[in-house]
Amino acid sequence: MAIIDAYTNEVEQTWCPGCGHYSVLRALKIALARLEIQNHQAAIVSGIGCSGRIGGYTKAYGFHGIHGRSLPVAQGIKLANKKLTVIAAGGDGDGFAIGTGHAMHAIKRNIDITYLLMNNQVYGLTKGHTSPLSDLNFVSKSTPLGQVEDPLRPSLLALSAGGGFIAQGFSGKQEELIELIMKGILHKGFSLINIFSPCVTFNPGKGYAWLRENLVSLGEDHDKKDYKGAFGAFLETSGLFTGLLYENDAPDYQSRIPLVSETPLTDLDIKNTRFLDGLIEEFI
Repeated sequence: MAIIDAYTNEVEQTWCPGCGHYSVLRALKIALARLEIQNHQAAIVSGIGCSGRIGGYTKAYGFHGIHGRSLPVAQGIKLANKKLTVIAAGGDGDGFAIGTGHAMHAIKRNIDITYLLMNNQVYGLTKGHTSPLSDLNFVSKSTPLGQVEDPLRPSLLALSAGGGFIAQGFSGKQEELIELIMKGILHKGFSLINIFSPCVTFNPGKGYAWLRENLVSLGEDHDKKDYKGAFGAFLETSGLFTGLLYENDAPDYQSRIPLVSETPLTDLDIKNTRFLDGLIEEFI
């Protein structure tokens, strides 16, 4: 049996031929398998957009939320059951348009989840509209004369928000992407992996050939613990890089709360109402 079969269900995958999301899905399944995470130990939360289908194509717990809201749901799941490996997934529009506020606060809060940002710099599901990450002068159905705004930079925003694990991958570099997802899952805290995942249908100008020509690898010499250096590396490459940009060892959200029990909320005896009875007596 292939290593990814354990995480593959019978739902037909309907992304466009050549879509980079196929590679992200494969990398995620292989990462889960190599880490020996069982199906019932993983939860995949997604939002709206082409990227939102990834949870439905994976044999694990899943939740398909509304536009821009994958991160609040993912954080709630992790807070309720810290034993689960929680993966949030979304596109650039989902995460950095309507979901920008959620993304920034999730990064700052540092709950122990992994966020796969499937970045194709276009709204693919709506058949090709400009996204917040589309390049200046990008021509689409919503910007026929060209985009007049500069794009947001997720990794740079994550650095400014105090992100503890910030990396970038590429659908065309499968083995590196698998390793980055594994490292993100193992990191104790919030992990952002910004993945260049080409939309060959509605943004062919930023397809595989262009990305292979323009992306550079940070390499082993890059100091992943140097916060100031991470900004420098981003600016030197104009954000066109793959690899682990920055990682720190700051405690995750739950470990900073003294009253949080080591026992997940899902394992508590909900039939024991003494605590609730005390609250009712005190406040009502």
